[in-house]
Amino acid sequence: MVTEEEIERVAKLMKIDVHDHKEFVEKVHAMIDFFDMLDSAGVEDEEIIMRDLPLSSLREDKHIPFEDRLIEKLKNYKGSYVRAPKMV
Repeated sequence: MVTEEEIERVAKLMKIDVHDHKEFVEKVHAMIDFFDMLDSAGVEDEEIIMRDLPLSSLREDKHIPFEDRLIEKLKNYKGSYVRAPKMV
C-alpha cells in the first residue's frame, strides 16, 4: 500500500516538515481501508432519483453590491494584497 518513503516524498513536495512518517502511514492506511469499505458497499444497482425543476422555480441571479469594501477593513491589508501571518 503506502510506504514511509511515499509519505516523505509527498511531504517534501508539499513543503511540509513531517517528523514521524510512521504515524501518517497508519492514518493513510486507515483512510484507504475506509474507501475500500465504501467501494464494497454494493450500491451500483441503486437508482438515483432526481426530480426535474423548471428554471422558473429558481431564484433570479442578480448582483447585489456591498457598500463598504470589506477587504480594506482587514488588519493586514497592504494595498493590493493581504499579508498572512507566518506559519511556524
